[in-house]
Amino acid sequence: MSHALVPSAGDVSEADHNARLEQIAALPEMGTDNITAPESMVAKLSTALGAVGVVGLLVTIVGAFVVNTPHALAAFEVGLFTVTAASLGCLALTMILHAVNAGFHITARRVMEKIASMLPICMLGVLVVLVIELLPIHGPEGHVGSGVLLTWLRPEMQSSHILEIKSPFLNVPFLIVRFLIYAALWSFLSLRLLGWSTRQDRTGDRSLSRRMRFTSSWGLLAFALSLAFFSFDFLMSQDFRFFSTMWGVYFFAISALAGISLTALVLAVLRASGRLTGVVTPEHFHDLGKLVFAFTCFWGYIAFSQYFLIWYSNIPEETHWFIHRQSNGWKTLFVLLAFAHFVVPFVLFVSRVPKRSTLGLAFMGVWMLVVTVLDVIFIIRPMVYTGTDWTPALEAATPANWWLDVFGILGAFGIYGFFLVRKLGSGTLIPTKDPFLPEALAHKNYV
Repeated sequence: MSHALVPSAGDVSEADHNARLEQIAALPEMGTDNITAPESMVAKLSTALGAVGVVGLLVTIVGAFVVNTPHALAAFEVGLFTVTAASLGCLALTMILHAVNAGFHITARRVMEKIASMLPICMLGVLVVLVIELLPIHGPEGHVGSGVLLTWLRPEMQSSHILEIKSPFLNVPFLIVRFLIYAALWSFLSLRLLGWSTRQDRTGDRSLSRRMRFTSSWGLLAFALSLAFFSFDFLMSQDFRFFSTMWGVYFFAISALAGISLTALVLAVLRASGRLTGVVTPEHFHDLGKLVFAFTCFWGYIAFSQYFLIWYSNIPEETHWFIHRQSNGWKTLFVLLAFAHFVVPFVLFVSRVPKRSTLGLAFMGVWMLVVTVLDVIFIIRPMVYTGTDWTPALEAATPANWWLDVFGILGAFGIYGFFLVRKLGSGTLIPTKDPFLPEALAHKNYV
């Protein structure tokens, strides 16, 4: 593409801007067949993922009766919070790039916007989890409600002095209010940004870019606070004795990596199917690879810092969380995360070669999503077989009932994938009239 089409988007008149859009629309790369997902692939893939999701959820429900409710709910939550993290990561990245007025990412942005727009679906899943946690029902084989994994909800825990101190925050009415705020805020931001972006495709209105930038600017602050408190409410408070001032940042690191990895994987699949040729190039994959590498380092820094600070401060309410996850078989996962989540991607992505390879980036996208699942397992799964005396059972990390974990995770992933693929199949895969589209099409890396 000619660099003559790439002046600053704010330096051209409306007439010149429209002329540039017409020139871009006439490019062979902008043909409908190249910038939309193949209908046959969308139909087949969404059907397959939907079937996997339904079967996974049905088996998970059966597992709640065959094994126990906490294990089944934990398995579903691992999948649910992984895909939620991916959508949150894409929402954060979309707003950050809007806020800094970046242009290099435009041809990859629509995929990020569509992944972020899955947040209303994710929040419905979290609502199901919340309802199950609040049901005032108990059973002899583990809790059926009133604190399945959120232990602070259990009646037998109400006499805890620690819980009494934390009760102004850890109480049911306030939890419900906070959840409604998260769901409303994230649904508004994700759907509004996608809505404005697709509207710009129809009208070419440059003022919509300013709206998206303004909304992203205040949205980032609200997003940062809400993401931190969401991670407190549904992950950290499963063990209400534990607290970490770095927990919100840790969950953001997980979310950013999951979101970028899923974006890279989706774009790689689309490129392999013959779409986005000349639109998403090795230059754009190189940038995504840089982001994966950067957030791999960021995750490693935050994970080590949280562990190191908690360990040397030696406060029992903090250290017990890690002690529990270094016993009863969980230490293997603890060590595995250090290598699979940091060492392997760090070594591979130091080089620019895999960053520029569609196949290499797709492999790393799958790898990082798998280790994100392991990370969420490390957070949630050890809580399943912890009794009222906080003593972990020896069966906690044995493979006896891991089939339930597999189906629970696949259930959440399958349903999420069904809606995501259908969303990707609707409309174009890139913003066709964004003012910075010429910059993105001509983008080059020099490092």
